[in-house]
Amino acid sequence: MLNTIREKIVNNNRINFEEGLYLLEKVSIYDLGELANNIRRKTNPSKTVTFVIDTNLNYTNICDAFCSFCSFYRTDPKDPSAYTFSVEEMMKKIKKAKEKGCTTVLMQGGLNNELPFEYYKNMVSETLRLYPGITPHYFSAPEIMKMSEVSKKSIKQVLIELKKSGQRTIPGGGSEILSNSIKSQISRFKPKNSIDLWTNVHNIAHEVGFMTTATMMYGHIEEPKHIIETLSHIRKIQDDSKNEPGSFTAFIPWSYKREHNPLSKKVLKEAGANQYLRIIALSRIFLDNIPHIQASWFSEGYSTGQMALHYGADDFGGTLFDENVMLAAGFYNRTTIDGIKSLINEAGFDASQRTTEYEIVEEKTKVG
Repeated sequence: MLNTIREKIVNNNRINFEEGLYLLEKVSIYDLGELANNIRRKTNPSKTVTFVIDTNLNYTNICDAFCSFCSFYRTDPKDPSAYTFSVEEMMKKIKKAKEKGCTTVLMQGGLNNELPFEYYKNMVSETLRLYPGITPHYFSAPEIMKMSEVSKKSIKQVLIELKKSGQRTIPGGGSEILSNSIKSQISRFKPKNSIDLWTNVHNIAHEVGFMTTATMMYGHIEEPKHIIETLSHIRKIQDDSKNEPGSFTAFIPWSYKREHNPLSKKVLKEAGANQYLRIIALSRIFLDNIPHIQASWFSEGYSTGQMALHYGADDFGGTLFDENVMLAAGFYNRTTIDGIKSLINEAGFDASQRTTEYEIVEEKTKVG
């Protein structure tokens, strides 16, 4: 079967579900890397690896989704560790981010019933009014569904109004594993317990004209077939966006972190570097219609992130100066702008700063 898959790749033909499962389960990591890099060189032929200068801010940790894999959320507003920041307070945090050189703010939060839709629109418009050089990369699909719920507006109406406020991109959080059999076990409540909900938001976002990302959190209770199912759904959404103004810009997988959350009782060991590199490579092979595969130095560690650049990835994510979700799960990792350039250079690639929409800002920079 491997020779058949190689021939398909050479002829730019798409692999199917069974072939994807075979690659994930049966093929050596070295063969996977070779196949993925062949595609990477066709899709993005230069030695350039892109990155964005960004931060990850959270406006509230109050949430009613009760996801078993999450160490971040609080259910009781009276909990001493619970918080909800005003728009004005968040603007002060964004000011600090801009002073560090950020061009993008990735902002996500819990699903908080007490926040009106105006709060989210004001967050976008105030960001652009006060800091016009910042891209507001805000609000995952579940948050947009919460806005629809509290405002009694349709998903499309919510997205149109966010766009009128100035938002143009949406992060891919909330997908986890796109399999209803898995979602029903790790995210038992709306708006995160069905693949149709996440899919619907991104389909409509692409129709409205948003550029979005797709993500996958693996390494918990899923089986290999569920990973292929997830990639199949993402590929189908991108196919459906072919004639739409928006689409996925990149795919970003990361591994589940088991500290301080209930799901850890079922997951005794976290996925390691070998599994991560296999998934990066498989993603580049399977997702033939998504332009970029993002390696994560942040969630997987510096050396594993660097290795992923040799397994089909062409992007190194962002600087993520502030991050609290992984931190709540006991995982801490940080870098600087020069640090991220050095990591890319040391891996044998040229570092180019990009925007959220993958426009190059600074060409092929090297440190030292």
